Amino acid sequence: MSRQTCFFDVLTRGKGLNEITPQVQRVLQGTSIREGVVTIFIRHTSASLVIFENADPSRIRMSRTRTSEVVPVSKVEMVLGTWEGIFLFEHRRAPESRQITVNVMGC
Repeated sequence: MSRQTCFFDVLTRGKGLNEITPQVQRVLQGTSIREGVVTIFIRHTSASLVIFENADPSRIRMSRTRTSEVVPVSKVEMVLGTWEGIFLFEHRRAPESRQITVNVMGC
């Protein structure tokens, strides 16, 4: 069992959604882990993470926000639904710099 932790920053444009799926996938591909789980965590209380359909962000009303998400990993890919994505949901009106922690565990 291996574990690797990485960080990246997201500059938001103020209140709204910022898709971070590609950044998380790049972190995952930079590890030696092929099977396991990836945990994504945001260290801020005025922003949160959500997983929902990336083709129609209007579904935000149906999501519950939180500070972390856990996604299974298979063959170095996150096991998300066809239209699902991981989003940072900025709650403040002003642009902010947010730090995301990505922890990958598996073999």
